[in-house]
Amino acid sequence: MSVDANRSERDKRWYGRRFGRKLSAARQRLVDELLPQLRVNPAADDGARNPVDWFDPSISEIRMEIGFGAGEHLAGQAAAHPGVGFIGCEPFVNGVAALLDQINRQDLSNIRIFDDDVRLLLPSLPDGCLNRMDILFSDPWPKTRHHRRRISDPGNLVQFARLLAAGGELRFATDQVEFASWTLERMLRNTAFEWLARRPDDWTRAPTDWIETRYQQKARARGLGTTYLRFHRRPADV
Repeated sequence: MSVDANRSERDKRWYGRRFGRKLSAARQRLVDELLPQLRVNPAADDGARNPVDWFDPSISEIRMEIGFGAGEHLAGQAAAHPGVGFIGCEPFVNGVAALLDQINRQDLSNIRIFDDDVRLLLPSLPDGCLNRMDILFSDPWPKTRHHRRRISDPGNLVQFARLLAAGGELRFATDQVEFASWTLERMLRNTAFEWLARRPDDWTRAPTDWIETRYQQKARARGLGTTYLRFHRRPADV
């Protein structure tokens, strides 16, 4: 990828700052020593790389969480499902360090990390390689002129549909009502996805395996509820 292409990608990123407060010595050590062991990179050539190859041979199902924040949900899911491989995508260094701390403390072996803009990774992955995608509390980019940066932009949805296996699930959660409506409208336009809501209040119900994060707790304390959207990937010939 050329320098200009890299710059173009950076200009379109939907996330904000990459660094927050200074890391503790222990977490900096994890970033320096553990992250290189778990980091995944886009394929260097034109061939698509199957993410199952990044894990132990016992792993047959692959899930991806985009924007894992401090990693509570991702680490909790990985601990609950040791036979599933998880790819966490997060450019914010402090969040990556927090997840590494949980991986280290819980001795989790089924998580891999992409610590950059996820759109640099997705094109290198083969069709139908993911069984689930979780997109939780991503930046809503509230200004109209920035809506194209939203992760649920139609162009990104096409990529998500390509990567999800038939019957795979996409989960989206946000505490911003307008963002939820905007996303739902665009998901319904994409014929690759089927909305799983069956009852009027389904959008307020967390999935049964949901793991609440500190961010969500803080949002609720400010009076912000969570909207949950779940979709199945339809078979390609539907």
